[in-house]
Amino acid sequence: MLIDVISIFPEYLAPAELSLLGRARDAGLIQLRVHDLRDWTEDRHRTVDDTPYGGGAGMVMRPEPWGRAIDWVLEAAPPAGSALSGPPRREAQREPSETGAVTLVFPSASGSAFNQAAAEHLATAPRIVFACGRYEGIDARVVEHYRARAGVVVEEFAIGDYVLAGGEVAALVMIEAVTRLVPGVLGNAASLAEESHAQPGLLEYPVYTKPPTWRGIAVPEVLLSGHHARIAEWRRDQARRRTALMRPDLAPNAPWRPPSPPGS
Repeated sequence: MLIDVISIFPEYLAPAELSLLGRARDAGLIQLRVHDLRDWTEDRHRTVDDTPYGGGAGMVMRPEPWGRAIDWVLEAAPPAGSALSGPPRREAQREPSETGAVTLVFPSASGSAFNQAAAEHLATAPRIVFACGRYEGIDARVVEHYRARAGVVVEEFAIGDYVLAGGEVAALVMIEAVTRLVPGVLGNAASLAEESHAQPGLLEYPVYTKPPTWRGIAVPEVLLSGHHARIAEWRRDQARRRTALMRPDLAPNAPWRPPSPPGS
């Protein structure tokens, strides 16, 4: 999978060097390249924003540098095994992309909800480009233009019902959620089968490890029994209970409901 990220703060993506994603990149399972949007500005101040038409607070990111940057990235494929080592200049040698359709993702508080189903969908994409806006957002014509462009699938995703200072954190969240689903990235792929949201509308059951008792709290006896059928039944029940307690919106028809608070 090839992933490009365009941002005015490429340093924000430094965590992509760590943990599973970093190892996946070292193993050649993921190629990730981060680009500085300001490399596609054409004034000495490297301006990327301006005041909004119609008035209002804040600044809006101009379409021209975004158009130049996205065009460059769409036409260029990062060389195999490329590192997170800083953006290429526009004058750099480009290698034509042969990966077919590209998914262009705009992190946005006004986008569709990003969830596990969306992560699974993106995990099948051969190439993803994240366009990380800032300030009051990117000029809406940028999204409109690329929605109409052949060979590009545009998605706008929000990672929650809140507003961030920019799209970089959201992009990191989505990149991690997506890349861990790529075959070979997880050491034990079986761990994907029982985690939260692996089954739609169901959270993962609570997990325990050694010691059997910690600060007076014992591991549930059934987990020490060695009885696999009973353990599986306990885990299913606990998953349903946890979902009803923590996320009743996911399982409105669950047979179990959290107890009423004291004094109610």
